[in-house]
Amino acid sequence: MKPRLLLPALLAIALSASAAAQPGRQDIAAIKRTVEQFLQVQAGGLPGQVTVTVGAIDPRMQLAACPDPQAFFMPGARAWGKTTVGVRCATPATWTVYIQANVTVVGEYIAAAAPLVQGQPIDANQLTVLKGDLTMLPAGIATDASQVIGRSASVSLPPGTPLRLDTLRSKPVVQSGQLVRLVSSGSGFSVSAEGRAMSTAGDGQVVQVKTGNGQQITGIAKTGGMVEVAF
Repeated sequence: MKPRLLLPALLAIALSASAAAQPGRQDIAAIKRTVEQFLQVQAGGLPGQVTVTVGAIDPRMQLAACPDPQAFFMPGARAWGKTTVGVRCATPATWTVYIQANVTVVGEYIAAAAPLVQGQPIDANQLTVLKGDLTMLPAGIATDASQVIGRSASVSLPPGTPLRLDTLRSKPVVQSGQLVRLVSSGSGFSVSAEGRAMSTAGDGQVVQVKTGNGQQITGIAKTGGMVEVAF
């Protein structure tokens, strides 16, 4: 071989050997599939139709091939709305990347069909069912009318307002000043006494009761004018 042809040939051989020595690159599409499958599992059981969209991954990313990449959430992250998923490799190489994604949950939610007056019990005729992306609504949206009927709004609301459970008050089962029956039971015993409620409370809410001897007892309000007390 002529000298002027020898150098290019040697250079081509060296480049080929170098490429063969480099470890394989991780398939970017496999990372995307890992994120998508992870979010689909995490979103299982959500009240609606779930759609997972994984953000773009830089194709220039240089990662060593990984036979078993594992997806994970950072503390506080969840499969809801805009989120971030980590993907890590433990062997044969060690690397971690973070991928942006979006989870939409299209489902039904409860909204006011008519003006709701503060403090007045809500009935079924005042409600309507709407459909939309639940991840774009405030947290704690009611998704079933049974969660709302009989409760009252803490502030007056116009028609079309999605109803948040934390802004609704339960129907009182104990009124302030009402004579109530204190009940407590356990293994082999049951005790009851009378007292007077010191505040208004809904079913399951904490209420203070004053007994006939002036003692103040804390219990859980129940329907029928009863207050359960734990000893």
